[in-house]
Amino acid sequence: MIVRELDFDTYLKELRVQIEALLPSVVQPLASPATLKDSMMYSLTAGGKRLRPLLIFSTLEAFGKDKMMGVEAACAVEMIHTYSLIHDDLPSMDNDDLRRGKPTNHKVFGEAMAILAGDALLTNSFDVLVSSTHPDVTDAMKVRLVSTLATCAGAEGMVGGQVADMEGEGQPLTLSELEYIHHHKTGKLLSFCVTAGAILAGATDFQIEKLQEFSSNLGLAFQIRDDILDIEGDEATLGKPIGSDTDNNKTTYPSLLGMEAAKQKLDDHIDRALQALEASEIYSDRLKELCLYVGKRQN
Repeated sequence: MIVRELDFDTYLKELRVQIEALLPSVVQPLASPATLKDSMMYSLTAGGKRLRPLLIFSTLEAFGKDKMMGVEAACAVEMIHTYSLIHDDLPSMDNDDLRRGKPTNHKVFGEAMAILAGDALLTNSFDVLVSSTHPDVTDAMKVRLVSTLATCAGAEGMVGGQVADMEGEGQPLTLSELEYIHHHKTGKLLSFCVTAGAILAGATDFQIEKLQEFSSNLGLAFQIRDDILDIEGDEATLGKPIGSDTDNNKTTYPSLLGMEAAKQKLDDHIDRALQALEASEIYSDRLKELCLYVGKRQN
């Protein structure tokens, strides 16, 4: 049998199709009010890069494991990521009208329902995470995944970063303060993804440490690129308003360092991510290609 090696863009597209097909199955069976399910489904299936599931699947494949071991983890992390976006867009936070080219959840369903849909996605994500019936996924793995996801998504992770981001609006931040925000707000969920793949694959502690270093730098690079595109990007391509960070008086890498220095810092974090991946002795073209994908700039 000839194994077809997909180019990265095709690989990414096919994984997106797979995860898009799976996501409705985590909401549709719920015995809950129809409006709540509609609100959950509206944002969960609205598209997006799906980089987090890609990280899980690519990490599993790097260890020679069946990527289907990570299906539940991939769905769970997308549920948490989606809930955070719903809440981020609320008038009390970023007050955005568009997300992925569509009206934000609260513009369609109202603020109260948007909050509750986010709550439901967060809560049910943990049920999804432990629902795997794959024969190679043990109960011990499930417990470790739940603990890791709770830490990465909660007060010590994404939510803590969101609070620091909110409190930093309207005042100048140092580089270390800005990096704290993005390491927690964005990087922690990315870290969960590679850690989840590694846990499921039976990786060593050293490999997990290096993969977390990889994902930490990847997360910062991802945010720097997002800051750059908020200034130089195209609204139709990005599917959200350009300049919202400036409008909300947020410190960004370009505003703090200048555009050219921000672009150099993006390149530096991509290089560090690749170095950590090499040090892990996990040979994965897909993870390397993902670094280069994140490092691309629209301009």
